[in-house]
Amino acid sequence: QVQLVESGGGLVQAGGSLRLSCAASGGTFSNYAVGWFRQAPGMEREFVATIISVGMVVLPYYADSVKGRFTISRDNAKNTVYLQMNSLKPEDTAVYYCAANRAVADPRRNYEYPYRGQGTQVTVSS
Repeated sequence: QVQLVESGGGLVQAGGSLRLSCAASGGTFSNYAVGWFRQAPGMEREFVATIISVGMVVLPYYADSVKGRFTISRDNAKNTVYLQMNSLKPEDTAVYYCAANRAVADPRRNYEYPYRGQGTQVTVSS
């Protein structure tokens, strides 16, 4: 059973940066697709980014709203996936969740990830 724990959220001014971490235990995490999703108050959970490793090839996917500002990466030795968030905007304010699965058909679909963390709050002030 894979367990995920997010960290790194906080309060930051617009234009600032944060790095979120998703630490995993209980599985061979390096083979998993790992995604980041976010949910703002009153809104549905939305896709942010996913990283998929196929052999030595690493494939990142990004929502259009974060492309060019956010970078997803993984450190298999630490069983951790990161989300580097730069040029943050007030509309990035949300609870950010990481999620994982051995394989996904569509990395943007939240329901494809059965393993999920509890989330970390990101607040961007204007």
